[in-house]
Amino acid sequence: MVSIGERLSSARVQAFIGRDDELGRFGQALAGDPQAPFAFYVFGPGGIGKSTLLRRLADHARTAGRPLVELDGRFVGRDPADFERAAGPFVDSPGTVLLVDSFEHCQWLESRLWHHFLPRAADGALVVLGGRLAPQPQWSADPAWTGLLHVAELEPFSPEQARSLLVAARIRPELRDMVLRFAGGNPLALSLAAARGSSGWSGEDVWAPSADVLRTLLVGLIGEVPSAAHRRALEVVAQAHSTSEELLSAVLPDEDAHLLFGWLRELPFMEATHRGLHPHDAARETLAADLRWRAPNAFVSVRRRLAEEYMRLLREAPEERVWTVTDELFYLFREVATLARLRSWSREDEVHDRPLHPDDLDILLGMATETEGPASAELVRYWARRQPQAFSVYRLVATGRIVAFTARLALPAPPDPEDLATDPVIAAAWAYTEAAGPVGPGDHIGVSRFTIYPERYQVPSRVIDLSSSRAQAEAARARGRAYGFAVWRDADTWAERVKGTLVDTGARPRVGAHTYGVFGVDWRQVPVEAWLGRFISAPDEPDAAALSGPAHGTRTAFDQAVREALAHWRDPAAFAACALVRARLAADSDDPAGELRTLLRQEVDDLAPDPRGVRAREALAAGYFSGAPTQEAAARRLGLPYGTYRRHLRQGLDLLCQALWERESHGPRTAP
Repeated sequence: MVSIGERLSSARVQAFIGRDDELGRFGQALAGDPQAPFAFYVFGPGGIGKSTLLRRLADHARTAGRPLVELDGRFVGRDPADFERAAGPFVDSPGTVLLVDSFEHCQWLESRLWHHFLPRAADGALVVLGGRLAPQPQWSADPAWTGLLHVAELEPFSPEQARSLLVAARIRPELRDMVLRFAGGNPLALSLAAARGSSGWSGEDVWAPSADVLRTLLVGLIGEVPSAAHRRALEVVAQAHSTSEELLSAVLPDEDAHLLFGWLRELPFMEATHRGLHPHDAARETLAADLRWRAPNAFVSVRRRLAEEYMRLLREAPEERVWTVTDELFYLFREVATLARLRSWSREDEVHDRPLHPDDLDILLGMATETEGPASAELVRYWARRQPQAFSVYRLVATGRIVAFTARLALPAPPDPEDLATDPVIAAAWAYTEAAGPVGPGDHIGVSRFTIYPERYQVPSRVIDLSSSRAQAEAARARGRAYGFAVWRDADTWAERVKGTLVDTGARPRVGAHTYGVFGVDWRQVPVEAWLGRFISAPDEPDAAALSGPAHGTRTAFDQAVREALAHWRDPAAFAACALVRARLAADSDDPAGELRTLLRQEVDDLAPDPRGVRAREALAAGYFSGAPTQEAAARRLGLPYGTYRRHLRQGLDLLCQALWERESHGPRTAP
């Protein structure tokens, strides 16, 4: 008869994936290899597979006939003597294997273990500690422990390992990608999905974790959350691509952002990057899915606050900060169909860009020749000579290898005859402007002329994501940019991808053996913020640019248009082109832009009699009408902490939008 223990061990062997290095080193130690470690310390975020690995190691120890002591840190008493009594055989019985899971719950024991307990180990004894936190660095750095201690941070499963788990669990092929996107290689999330199997899926075949699954994941991945404020901070992190302390303060102005950021930073599933905190994929998706299920209105509110902050940064942030803002904005709305067609959020090809260096040019010319031919390579050489600052060179973050380059040209009117004669694509772009609406002297056009990534040529990738984000940020900040153009060789495919965001000019210029499609937008007709709204509008809501009163627009679109008008207050041309000018508020006036300015000032002043409105009016006036260059400067002008100022400003915007919406819907208020 096969015992229950043997059946459990056999099932664990069949289900176990990866961790070959840890299994191999532990096997050497069990075999008595004098070069093998004596102590093993494995750590990583919740759900990464620490407990599963420790159970597997325990099975190996039993098979080897070793005495075994298994402890759970959650149930270790606060007296060190309790631990030493429970682990007594490790000191008294040769060959004993001591395994301590959930070590983070008794991390206070760490120094005592290294100094006083582990050195007393019986002959041939081994110890394995598993927890969420890394060991204190002095033990890894201590020469006395070199060769005796093996520290391993467990990583998520690779895509191949994760897929093999789902295949073994008989998850239907068409569902695997959805589960993989949610689980992000996290073993716990994958195991819960595998346990569900292919039965019981929704009719739409969309994997939506149940409340029970989410509850299990939250406990396993995150553990206890100290307070409601800490949970709100987690909800911000779940949606933002990267979270800085400044972003947390802007979105949660009533909370102690410094305290919350410090807590977030110490969470074991959080990765600190140069742009802020980035949670592991499974933790992010679990938090977001839980919030959508538990409090859908709060989910939308957090996303709206983040979007407002990104729009503010796009207008006001220093130049070195602004390039990634649209990337972060679009990440919030990555499930929207338009963005899903255009952008890739994969981290497998994570890249960073640098300006063109003269030593890079030969590599770029080789890439252009490989993908587009020698005629295109000569045009790369031409533009690198005329506008070297327009080029961005992309290197893989992991290796530093150059893998791609782009060029975003800025071309003033009137066009240079040499450019027209040399580059058929640029000639086609200028010809379109002449037919659609000529560009006046002093203005210019922007052209994303080259996007060369040989390994992923002109398909959605991080290179295209980042280059597009830079192009959009440049358009938002540039003065006098009349048009923006993008150039793609596979014109039919990209015409479908950019539908609703860029116009197909119809031009198909030829360079060498290839023809190219030219797609554009007239920034004089559609301000950049309204254009970005097309990407982030909910599928059932028109964007702000289409606003024409309550019969054709929604309250969400109207509020967005009010914010856009305030953002362009100091730029008369942009203000005159904003969507709110076309609303009924002032559309019938002989001077709608002037009428709208007067109306906005009047409505802001009228907030003062409202008990909530005094500070709100001051915040609006200082932020938009006073000439303060940034909202931080407006806060200083009012003598307020920035978080307090942002709270008053948000309240002011809500009150102003409500008043203007009532006026739009019902006409001007009449005196009693």
